[in-house]
Amino acid sequence: MTNDFNIPTNLLQILSSEQAYHYKIIPVESYNGTLVFKSETLTESLKRELRVVFGKDIELRPETSENINLYLSNNFRKRDFNKTEDLHYSSDFLEKLLLSAKDIGSSDIHFEPYEHKCRVRFRLDGKLKEHFVIALSEYPVIVNKLKIKAGLDISEKRLPQDGRITIKTGYNEFDIRVSSLPTLHGEKIVLRLLSKDTGHIDIKDLGFTDKELKIYSEATKNPNGIVLISGPTGSGKTTTLYATLKLLNDDKTNIVTIEDPIEYTLEGINQVQLKENIGLDFASALRTFLRQDPDIIMVGEIRDVKTANMAIRAALTGHLVLSTIHTNSAWATISRLIDMGIPAFLIASTLNVSIAQRLVRKLCIDCKEETSISKEIFPKNFNVPKDLKYHFTATGCPKCYHTGYSGRKAIYEIIPITKSLIPHIKLNDLEIDTYLKEHHISTLKHNAIDLVKQGLTSIEEVYALLID
Repeated sequence: MTNDFNIPTNLLQILSSEQAYHYKIIPVESYNGTLVFKSETLTESLKRELRVVFGKDIELRPETSENINLYLSNNFRKRDFNKTEDLHYSSDFLEKLLLSAKDIGSSDIHFEPYEHKCRVRFRLDGKLKEHFVIALSEYPVIVNKLKIKAGLDISEKRLPQDGRITIKTGYNEFDIRVSSLPTLHGEKIVLRLLSKDTGHIDIKDLGFTDKELKIYSEATKNPNGIVLISGPTGSGKTTTLYATLKLLNDDKTNIVTIEDPIEYTLEGINQVQLKENIGLDFASALRTFLRQDPDIIMVGEIRDVKTANMAIRAALTGHLVLSTIHTNSAWATISRLIDMGIPAFLIASTLNVSIAQRLVRKLCIDCKEETSISKEIFPKNFNVPKDLKYHFTATGCPKCYHTGYSGRKAIYEIIPITKSLIPHIKLNDLEIDTYLKEHHISTLKHNAIDLVKQGLTSIEEVYALLID
């Protein structure tokens, strides 16, 4: 054990969060069939009960109540105890792991084999953290179970494979996208947890300012044209699209989507899963959609010139097209389309709005600390705003599991395509900073600094956005 109240992963997986909180025990070591725990209670009755629960001899060592609570909050996440289903006494370790990850809000699970062990990491609020260590001798069994559940070929270990698992419980149903990748020491498996519940998605809660939301809403209310959202993987683009579809979905509108994967199920919307192995790609699906009398089309991603051309064609024939693209800024999206070979005049006449977005972790309101501004903490060429006198830093406390952050917020850069911008598009201008300033368009950098000024996030969290 270390003085910062962290517990090694091999000890963490000895017991569940419920067991740790219920008995107020902290694992210290395991040797010769004996488990050693720290506890403020050192009674024989507790030892007897723990002996039954874990099936091993028990040794208890004294610890203060304060330190026990610090260990618990730093290492064990509490799940919703109101839910009736008991996850942690399931005989299926894999199912227990999947449901536990879902309960604590993990978006991805990584199974990673190395020379002497296999580690399991959960992604929480965009960051990976190790949660389990699996013996290499047990790992192939887990891989095969996952591949069977996902409908993959267990005999094929040389090529990457993709599949899907549906998990149903008494109170929830969710899908898991499974991706296998052959590595030096075995197959790495990544699971993406996809919720079917869209009840928590509301466009007003995503992070738009009032001005940005008004611009975006006007662009999506247009009966035709293209709305493009850009950003890296994991920046929340798909969530913004789903929030938009929820807003546009009604009995009078025919909405069709082609997605990879279908992350949420939206009633009243016709959703199609991409299947490139049988020729159902974005471009071919778009071509078919045009014969389905759609009003609104959502394309998961514009990856190539074929898809881009079909999206342009759909917009020109009177449809509203929503999609995403991988670029670094809203203006870079336009340059990317031109580089793909899309004529500038077609982009100018079909694109309604170009958006870039990022997800930023929010500081924990219970432990953030106010600190004086120092120019050294900013990127070299960044001009520190004169009204930025102090900032907040992440500290860590039991409420945020000692990460210093709690939840995430999207920030946006929104460029509406107006008549004054069309000449810049046709010339493929690389720099339009002057135009953005003249038209009071907030960039990602500007919105990131605004969050720092408001004390919602740290300079460390938005540092990459401040680099010129």
